[in-house]
Amino acid sequence: MKHTLKLVLTIVVGITALVLAFLCQEPLWAQILVSLAGGLVALSMLIEMIRTLKSGRYGVDLLAITAIIATLAVGEYWAALMVLVMLTGGDSLEDYAAHKAGRELKSLLDNSPQVAHLMRGDGLVDVAVDELQVNDQVVVKPGEQVPVDGHIIEGSSLFDESSLTGESRPIERTINEPIMSGSVNGETSIKMVVDQLAINSQYQAIVKLVESSAAQPAHFVRLADRYAVPFTLVAYLIAGVAWWLSKDPVRFAEVLVVASPCPLILAAPIALISGMSRASRNGIIVKTGTTIEKLALAKSAAFDKTGTITNGQLTVDQVVPEIDIEPSELCRLAASAEQASAHILARSLLQVVPAAQLLEIVSLKETTGAGVTAQLASGQTVQVGKFEFVAPDQAKQPQTQTTVYIGVDGRYAGYITFIDHLRQEAPQTMSTLHQLGLQRLMMLTGDQATTAKEIAAQVGIDEVHAACLPADKIRLINNVAPEQRPIIMVGDGVNDAPSLASADVGIAMGAHGATAASESADVVILKDDLSRVSRAITIARDTMRVARQSVLIGIFICIGLMLIASTGVVPALIGALFQEVVDTVSILYALRARNDH
Repeated sequence: MKHTLKLVLTIVVGITALVLAFLCQEPLWAQILVSLAGGLVALSMLIEMIRTLKSGRYGVDLLAITAIIATLAVGEYWAALMVLVMLTGGDSLEDYAAHKAGRELKSLLDNSPQVAHLMRGDGLVDVAVDELQVNDQVVVKPGEQVPVDGHIIEGSSLFDESSLTGESRPIERTINEPIMSGSVNGETSIKMVVDQLAINSQYQAIVKLVESSAAQPAHFVRLADRYAVPFTLVAYLIAGVAWWLSKDPVRFAEVLVVASPCPLILAAPIALISGMSRASRNGIIVKTGTTIEKLALAKSAAFDKTGTITNGQLTVDQVVPEIDIEPSELCRLAASAEQASAHILARSLLQVVPAAQLLEIVSLKETTGAGVTAQLASGQTVQVGKFEFVAPDQAKQPQTQTTVYIGVDGRYAGYITFIDHLRQEAPQTMSTLHQLGLQRLMMLTGDQATTAKEIAAQVGIDEVHAACLPADKIRLINNVAPEQRPIIMVGDGVNDAPSLASADVGIAMGAHGATAASESADVVILKDDLSRVSRAITIARDTMRVARQSVLIGIFICIGLMLIASTGVVPALIGALFQEVVDTVSILYALRARNDH
């Protein structure tokens, strides 16, 4: 870190100057050394300040540069050294806060499909995904990721697209239907034709979206910069009047030494780091101090549905018999028939039927893409699967939920529906966010509209956007009006990574979420608890209140010292020491942000 290096070099220069002045009795060389170091630091700060001004922001560097130059010009080089230590120390703290965690894309790239089973005349050959060409034929085995975008030419299977679209239910894809790279094949091998090169496929497109979103961070004015202009003007006014009245340029330097913007440079970063520490103790990792500032000002929030507002795990909802059979018995027969299956719905059935109650399977036949037929030890023949498989001669009953149908001994026996349950804390979280003043709460999900609207109504979300792909989520976030920003995006899947990077503040539910989402987020919630979102905002607001108070306390003390210094009763070196007292007061107050209230 360049600022840390500056701090180390400044301390080395200071120690060397002390040795020269007091041990070697060479005060002139000590002055020259401090003057050279001060000049170099002032020059580097001037260059940084010019860059800051070009970006449209006003920093606090101008006053610090003037203080260094003024003290050196009037020969108060020890006072200049004190100012240098304070400035480089503050920059190092800011540097530490800004680089507390990176936003690497390595995990997203590592999790992308790497190998494909290419069909050639002599059989299957494993090749790198990047080597695939359009119209190549590829086999995707059970449990594997689809390597590139394409369409099925043989077989059918269920595909888990949740990491791409957020759709919680496995989607059946059959011949001539498209499948996306990054989706996970279910239980059956399929043969597909490549429609897009790897670089143009859906998963790789997500990587590009994250990169482009992260490369265009939202413009944001830091707390210190907002106070910089009035504080600088007041300091110059007092110093200028003191010089004019006394006709002594030393008076100008004496005022500016105590006017050095220590509270702005030190207090705010320390308060932010303290707030980040407090958040960490609450299971919330905040990656930068600027994120704390944005969180405190948040006016809108957008949420993914699956795994964020809901648990992301399908569970049995209703068991509806259509013949004279108890629901518990219907569920037991279905679970017994599915006990050997790795299907996600089979796992959900087995969660509600104890293993001791399952009936032994005598024989089992699986019909690809349709269902299973099991001969049980009880003598019953049970079919579980699609309606057309179980009851081909009957009219299908429309269902908005994920459903499996059951037949017993050739008769349609009923159906079982599944639901992705709400997180218990979701409604209270939304209520708390409204109480905190967030004007607009949105759901951005790849799931179907009916399910999304039902979930939104239950938790108190204001606005629903369903069937969203990653690019749609980014567009909706970017379309939020300036007066409704900063906007928070909360999600947990790979498909959320681009929108997390695009939002003013991206919050990843990292306990069970994809690593890629965590890497592209500004905040990662380590505990599987949505209420930590509102907790993060509360901590951010507490932190910013303490930061503002510590800055203002330091500013008012500085103004008092400037008025005293303008009378000439405070020498520059003593003024620099007084300034360190102000630093200490500001720092101790800023550390209050560590405490839970």
